[in-house]
Formats: sequence, C-alpha cells, structure tokens
Amino acid sequence: MTQTAIREIERKYELPDGVAIPSLDGLPGVEADSAADVFQLEAVYYDTPDLRLATHRVTLRRRTGGDDAGWHLKLPAGTDGRDEIHWPLGRASRTVPAELAGLVAAYTRGRALEPVARIRTKRTRRRLRDTAGSVLAEVVADEVAGQTLGRESTVSSWSELEVELAGGHRDLLDTVEARFRSAGVRRSESASKLARVLGTQPAGRWGTKRRRRATVGELVVDHLRQQVETMLEYDPRVRRDEPDSVHKMRVATRRLRSALQTFGTVVDRPATRAVTDELKWLAGVLGEARDLEVLRASLDKKIASTPDELVVGPVQARVTGHLAHQQAEARDHVLEALNGKRYFALLDALDALVDEPPLTRKARRPAGRALPKTLRRNHRRVTRRLNAAATLPTGADRDVELHEARKAAKRARYAGELSRPALGKTAKRYASAMEDVQEELGAHQDSVVARQVLREIGMQAHLAGENGFTFGLLHRGEQAAADAVEERIPAVRKAVRAAGRSLG
Repeated sequence: MTQTAIREIERKYELPDGVAIPSLDGLPGVEADSAADVFQLEAVYYDTPDLRLATHRVTLRRRTGGDDAGWHLKLPAGTDGRDEIHWPLGRASRTVPAELAGLVAAYTRGRALEPVARIRTKRTRRRLRDTAGSVLAEVVADEVAGQTLGRESTVSSWSELEVELAGGHRDLLDTVEARFRSAGVRRSESASKLARVLGTQPAGRWGTKRRRRATVGELVVDHLRQQVETMLEYDPRVRRDEPDSVHKMRVATRRLRSALQTFGTVVDRPATRAVTDELKWLAGVLGEARDLEVLRASLDKKIASTPDELVVGPVQARVTGHLAHQQAEARDHVLEALNGKRYFALLDALDALVDEPPLTRKARRPAGRALPKTLRRNHRRVTRRLNAAATLPTGADRDVELHEARKAAKRARYAGELSRPALGKTAKRYASAMEDVQEELGAHQDSVVARQVLREIGMQAHLAGENGFTFGLLHRGEQAAADAVEERIPAVRKAVRAAGRSLG
C-alpha cells in the first residue's frame, strides 16, 4: 500500500455556549457556500500509555465517517501546520499499521501503541471559494463528544470551529480570525481535540523570544530543548525519505553537540560527554547520506552544464552508477541506526538532559554578560585555524586546516544563533558573518571531496576502456573552484576580524 500525505494548515477556535457561528458573508474576494455538508465522524486515537505522541503534537487515529475515512498520522509542520499521512482503514481496528507505527518509533521507542481516546463529532462544513469557484478554505463547526479510554474513563463535550486552508493564502486565516474575534470567538487553548480530551499540553517552541534578563543556563537549556524537538520532528521525515530531511536532522544533532561543547562550563561537560559522543555517532551516520546527496546533486548539475561536445562517453551513467549504490547503502545505514537500541538510548538520554540539566554555578550568570565572552572565545578559535591555514602551502595539509577552520566557524555561528535572544542584532550579525565564512570554506571542502570521487570514477572508466577526458575536465573545474577560495582567504580573514570587532 502507498501512503498519501498532505500539508494541513488550520486554526481552531472555541465556540462558547450561546454564541452563534459567525457569518462569513462579505469577506473581500471570498464567497461562502450557501449549503453545508454534514458528517458524523468517529475516531479512536492511539498513543503510548504515557502519551508520548500527544505531548509532541503528534496524532495517530483511526477514523470512520466523512470523505477521508482511514488511519491518519499528523506530524508537526511549523506554525498552524501539520503533515497528515493517510493510510487505508483495513480490517484491523485495534492494531496500528506497521508502516505508521514505524514512523513514530522515535517517540514510542519500543512502547506499545494502544487506544487512549474516542471522539465522536457532528461536523457541519462550508467551503470558502474565490470568484472563480476554486476552494480557498474549509470552515467547519464541530459538536464534539470525547471519552478517554483505559482503566478510568472521563467524558467531555464542547463545540468548536476549525478553519483549514485548501488553496488559499495564509492571509485568509487572519481575515477569518478577525471576523471571528469581532463576534466574540477566540482561539482554542487546546492544540487539538485529543489534547482537550486527554488534558495534555504539547511541547512548545523555545529560544524564539528575546530574553535579555535570562540566565545563560536558561538560554542554553532552551536551545537544547529546541534541537531535541527538531530531531524528533525530522525523524519520521527521514524515514519517509523526504527532501532535505536528513540535512535538517543532522544539523539539529550538530547544534546539540556544539552547544554542549561550547557551553561546557554552563552544562557540566563531564556529565554530557557520553551524550556528545553519541551525537557525533548519529551525525556521522546522517552525514554519510547527506554528503553523498550533496555530491551527486553537484556533479549532476555540472555534467548537465558541460557542453555536449565535451561530454565524452557515458559520463552521467558512470556517476549515477557509482553514487547511487553508495547512496542506497548510506540510507540503509541511516534506517538501521534509527531503528536501533543505541539511537533510542540516545533519545532517552537527551530527554533526561533537558528535563534535569546538570547545570553549573556559572549557569546562573546573566546571559547578556556571559555570552559575549563565549562568542569571543569561539572567534579566537576560528582566527587561529585560518591563520594556520594561511601559513601552509597549497596541498593536503592546507586542505585539512581549512576544513578545521570551517568547523570552527560553524561552531561559532551556532553559538551566535543561540545568543540571539539575549544579544539581539549583535549576535545576529555575528552569526551571519560566521555563516558566510562557513559557506566559503565549505565550497573548498566540497571541491576536495569531489576531486577524490572524480579521480576514482575516472580511473574506473579508464580501466573499462572508456575515455576519461570529461572526468579530467570536471576535476580541473573543481580544482579551479578550490583555488578561487584560497585566493579569497585574505578577504575571509579580514571578514573574520571585522566580525570579532563587532563583539566589542
């Protein structure tokens, strides 16, 4: 069977007793259907006994009735959004399809999924259309009856409104909300019907508000929580092989590890060393797949842009054959890791870390005073690496030193981004400058890797009796790209010095 997935962007509203459903007539450029569709829906929700899915805004249900009956898995996807994955009903009503259970393994970690709630809904639906008749959004009024399942059962009922985009712009949500507000209708305090029935409070987002008076410990722990949540959110996307998902999950693991290393005087370093070691392992597994993905995309693009008369022999087929096999193996390694006890143990350790962080005395320092010192320390590391690379002749040793400088710049950038809630524009500008350095040196490292692979594939082509001309041409192009970066090193060093001065 094939899963189907859609991006669901919606807002929920309380409909207090005695308040009529607001009219949506007269909205600019929008026409509301005069007739409504009415459905009777029943859904059974599944979760672990300790409600691990619900607390992370993940919903797994089996719903009957309406025009989308089936198993539904909803995964967080930014503000107001969730990705909804559909699966056919099937015959089993109490056993979650293995494919869906696998997608939430990072949350369940071997724990059983069982029915936790039943919700019955009488739904009245109207569609909002543009002047051409295309559907922009759906507005539904729900009369809800919910019941928890288990040893003890509680029953609740209420009325609510939902507005879900279908083809319209997000501005339409704001327009409808303004109409609702004028009628006394407000946003729901519960993220979902299930959250209301179960009384759960989903995990939130951290590190987005400016907090000059926060302690450095508070900011660091907020950042760690945010990265752990990001890891969990991208885990099912990696399992589904969604574009850029491996990259996003890998970045979260790197940010976690970098924060624990950079702020080792805030979050006790000896207590977190085992976690950083495991994060390094996970980032390495993800990195194998991500690096091959980037390399293949780059080589494909460069081959496509090479004039036809300079592409001699089955060049594209050679590159595809060489890298596709490695990519398949790398993906197998990723899935093996994500389904393993070692990974689940790491997630448990990360949960424990953010729930009870081993903070030191220095964690109590005001963030606004402590963070600049940390940024300057990271900046000195970048400077030392770049200065060391500048003293070396072109070659393997310089390549290594520039790669180390790139990693130092990345770590400095992450520290700058973490500092933004306390330091504002100063940290933002610094992080941006370090990102520029990271990308510049990253282009150099990409060239180093690409040249090695092109030489290997070129030799294979030669041994097979093919003409290796095009591989040599591509190799020379990569060398030229690396040379161009090295010529800009004085300018990069100057930019790094300027970024350091901005810290004061």
